[in-house]
Amino acid sequence: MATKRKVNNLLALAVLSVIVQRPMHRYEIAATLRAHGKDKDMDIKWGSLYTVVQNMAKAGFLEVVGSERDGARPERVIYRITDAGRAEMADWTRELIAAPEPEARRFTAGLSVLAVLPPDEVIELLGDRIAALDQIIERTRTDLAALTGTLPRLFVIESEYGLAMLEAEAAWTRALREQLRDGTFDGLDRWQQWHAEGMPAARIAELGERGND
Repeated sequence: MATKRKVNNLLALAVLSVIVQRPMHRYEIAATLRAHGKDKDMDIKWGSLYTVVQNMAKAGFLEVVGSERDGARPERVIYRITDAGRAEMADWTRELIAAPEPEARRFTAGLSVLAVLPPDEVIELLGDRIAALDQIIERTRTDLAALTGTLPRLFVIESEYGLAMLEAEAAWTRALREQLRDGTFDGLDRWQQWHAEGMPAARIAELGERGND
């Protein structure tokens, strides 16, 4: 079970991962996160950065070490990581690596209500998804190849994992689409009949919940 954390927002972990390098103000934290591509690794909502940094300071993970002013701009508070922040970063990382947790995904949500669409349309939509995935996979491979040799593998391992997940999703989606096309998908005839008879989406959803016909 996931630990109940004082600041339970992955943006906090991202902040700790960059501010551990040196003291920074919030604008520098945001710039460093973007430069390191952390917004690709985590669901970062930039509008929450101010609140997250404040909450981390209240929790004792960050501390104020000074401030600076650039011309007429507002004063910028500079933070550094504390020993408690280092401990939190390490413990959180251990948990994320060792303990799998359910992760909500848009594709999973769509699959859960797939029956409301006719099979022929689903075949077309899956084709669109496969084409988009292929483009993303190609870009990811190119980006990863560009980093190989310039950075230790340790610092691109999340990109390797992301590529593997994309390739697995593309392979699974291709297999599903092929089963729908060649008629080997279990229950396809009944699914087609529902839509051929114009069964309302509400009735289809009800059948799915009841698990009968």
